[in-house]
Amino acid sequence: MCLLLLALAATEAGAKSLIEMGWDEPDPAFMRAHLAQIEAQPFDGVVYHIGGDRGGNDARGLTGAFTWKAWGRRRWSEAELAGDLRDLQAIRWTKFRHNFLRVNITPADIDWFDDYSSVLANLTLAASIARRAGSRGILLDTESYESPAFAYPKQRGKHSFKETQDQVRRRGAEVMRAFEKGYPGITLFLTLGGTYADMQRWGSRIEFDKGGYGLLPAFVEGLVDGASPSAKIVDGMEGAYIVRKPSEVEDYFAAHERYARTTRDPAKYRKTVSRGLGLWLDFDWRNRKWDPAKPESNYHTPEALRKSLRRALELSDEYVWLYGETALWWTKGGGRYKLPDAYVEAVRKAREGLAP
Repeated sequence: MCLLLLALAATEAGAKSLIEMGWDEPDPAFMRAHLAQIEAQPFDGVVYHIGGDRGGNDARGLTGAFTWKAWGRRRWSEAELAGDLRDLQAIRWTKFRHNFLRVNITPADIDWFDDYSSVLANLTLAASIARRAGSRGILLDTESYESPAFAYPKQRGKHSFKETQDQVRRRGAEVMRAFEKGYPGITLFLTLGGTYADMQRWGSRIEFDKGGYGLLPAFVEGLVDGASPSAKIVDGMEGAYIVRKPSEVEDYFAAHERYARTTRDPAKYRKTVSRGLGLWLDFDWRNRKWDPAKPESNYHTPEALRKSLRRALELSDEYVWLYGETALWWTKGGGRYKLPDAYVEAVRKAREGLAP
């Protein structure tokens, strides 16, 4: 434990970056039109999507067909995304230097043993656009929104768990090489990494061959296998959404170290994978409510958010991200929505004195 605490403390002096992601997720046209509004907020970067309207009625207001459809059988062309790229290249960022293009593992209508050429081509295109846009990299959202890509019991084939693990690891390496083909030395930001499945195994006693994300560790190890020495993979630890105490933040970083020791090549894993953490501002607002008029009644009070966010920034290798749904940092009409000043100030205070 002493060695672990020393290792965690050693990261505190590095540069830290805070990323915004949520239901106010912009597209390039919005960012271009509302640049001043976005950069007025206390972040270092934003997660954005591309590809126009994904179709259908989305209660969250999200668009971005490419972001939601790249991991599938359809192969996208650069011409379809040319307008997004033009807008991205026209933006003159002055503050947000850590922006990430979001790609989801959706629709995931493809088996790990199928022809993956369309997926790999789409990922290379995504990375290339992110590079030419001046973005820091790709945020790969590994959450199972549409198909349970990482749940072994849900796989369509008749392969053993070990055979499937090996195949997923091979795919992970191919995916990382595809990203680096479009963006050498890319930063690949994962919302959920191997730590999440490992914590399910330790806390809920769900073994990898039974859980909804049991194939995710093999995928991440494949990413590490395929990564060049200049690439970086961030474990965003989305599972930490629920935490609201600094001690709970520390537990997640300890869990990451525990998981790292179990990987096939712990030294390479630690060298390649950067430790991040995600906090959910308006956590579970449908059930727990979110009252902008009474911040002290919310799951995350402003002061509790400040403390947790501060500890996460201190312990992260570089990145922490703040997720929100009903609370929006920017809107088409200008200004924030259901986001009290107390939370903005809490985020600002959490960052005070940290290395830029």
